[in-house]
Amino acid sequence: MSALTVMGERSTGDNIRTQNVMAATSIANIVKSSLGPVGLDKMLVDDVGDVTVTNDGATILKLLEVEHPAAKVLCELADLQDQEVGDGTTSVVIIAAELLKNAEELVRQKIHPTSIISGYRLACKEAVKYIQDHLTISTDELGKECIINAAKTSMSSKLIGADSEFFSNMVVDAANAVKMSDGKGGVRIPIKAVNVLKAHGRSARESILVNGYALNCTIAAQVGMPKKVTNAKIACLDFSLQKAKMKLGVHVLINDPEKLDAIRQRESDITKERVEKILATGANVVLTTGGIDDLCLKYFMEKDAMAVRRCKKSDLKRIAKATGATLVSSLANLEGEESFDASLLGGADEVVQERISDDELILIKGPKARSASSIILRGANDFYCDEMERSVHDALCVVKRVLESKTIVPGGGAVEAALSIYLENFATSLGSREQLAIAEFARSLLVIPKTLAVNAAQDSTELVAKLRAYHNTSQINTERSNLKWVGLDLYEGTIRDNKKAGVFEPAMCKVKCLKFATEAAITILRIDDMIKLLKEEKEGGGYQQAYESGALEG
Repeated sequence: MSALTVMGERSTGDNIRTQNVMAATSIANIVKSSLGPVGLDKMLVDDVGDVTVTNDGATILKLLEVEHPAAKVLCELADLQDQEVGDGTTSVVIIAAELLKNAEELVRQKIHPTSIISGYRLACKEAVKYIQDHLTISTDELGKECIINAAKTSMSSKLIGADSEFFSNMVVDAANAVKMSDGKGGVRIPIKAVNVLKAHGRSARESILVNGYALNCTIAAQVGMPKKVTNAKIACLDFSLQKAKMKLGVHVLINDPEKLDAIRQRESDITKERVEKILATGANVVLTTGGIDDLCLKYFMEKDAMAVRRCKKSDLKRIAKATGATLVSSLANLEGEESFDASLLGGADEVVQERISDDELILIKGPKARSASSIILRGANDFYCDEMERSVHDALCVVKRVLESKTIVPGGGAVEAALSIYLENFATSLGSREQLAIAEFARSLLVIPKTLAVNAAQDSTELVAKLRAYHNTSQINTERSNLKWVGLDLYEGTIRDNKKAGVFEPAMCKVKCLKFATEAAITILRIDDMIKLLKEEKEGGGYQQAYESGALEG
């Protein structure tokens, strides 16, 4: 018995490392089969019975209830890749798990984890440098076509892959509509300015791109209120326009019963004054997150203004940005009075209510401050629409990254194969013990082309061997350096020039993918001791416990 006892289980050394690697590998095996243009979908059913059918690595891992702490690192890793880049979530998890698996082999050969970690770091640094120096293509030399191709590549593995031609054009147009200069000669694309709405019914190809912001609400009164307002002045409010009620706990003592009527009248007048203050500034469209009661609707109708109630606050924030309005949460000013200034209004060319499928939508066209666009997706059912929304979001993120960074790399396993050959040669040039770790890093990268080929029901060994041979030639023989664009053609089961075929991914996607996967693998590799504390037994259980133990009898 040692002097120090830990109230829990303790596992150390190789034992815990093997556990962590197994946990990471099992997580990677879940998403492995969904990688690539011929990857399969997963159906996830939660405890309530809600069904999600998806191909997106981040969504799959978000919906899994993972217990193991090392496996959680990989789930967070996919989430991070989704936030940073938006695409490549499946490959980042697969690479991280493969790096761990190969690192464990080295540890078994009595190589210290610290040497492996420094080797991995060096390999990652060299790989990123090689991508930026040799494998990137500038979008300027290929024109707009390559941006559409990058969106197509992102969609090829999703449900809407069959209609990728149609959707990629739509996504690029939507991204270009919200493009703005960042003041340093570059461009910025706020993805949130593209509103994606779902309406089920009809086919996917009948999805439409609307120039302007689409709001999933209807006007407050269908009769007597205008359904179209041109040259709109928009007020965005974050409070209800309902009859003012006394706060709870306020007591009013009245001697004269006639004063009761005066109090009720004043309650209605307070709201009436608020509405009149807003309309007096020239506002003819009022959007609010709260409710509007019938009494207030009357005042709007008299002034021929459009009122929309129960809008989402997130939507109103975006509309306020696009139209130049200010989201007002209260009319009170610093003097304690209530006022509404005309400078708080936003402007748009037209606000109109249109019917799309079974729903009425409000479209804000030609906002004054910055442009906005909306995509309205149509699909057979809710699962289909949800998956379409995820696919369109991923494609939008890819287009954003391509337009902002202006660099792309060939897809289809080309980058991984090129890096694998380069790092193998680089490893042999080193005389230190990191050599083995870098060689394992190079081998781990081949998991991507291998998995792509396996998912496509092709012979992975033969295809990857051919691919490596081409890349080796391109790196040794400078005359044949154009072979570095060679990647897999998974439909035909052959090797092709992916630059000509138009299979592109953002360079940033690959760089971040390698960096994140290496960091995650290093984080898990560092662990050599795990102490799991036992749960404390709570004294004096509940009624049920007392009843079962017989403490209530007597």
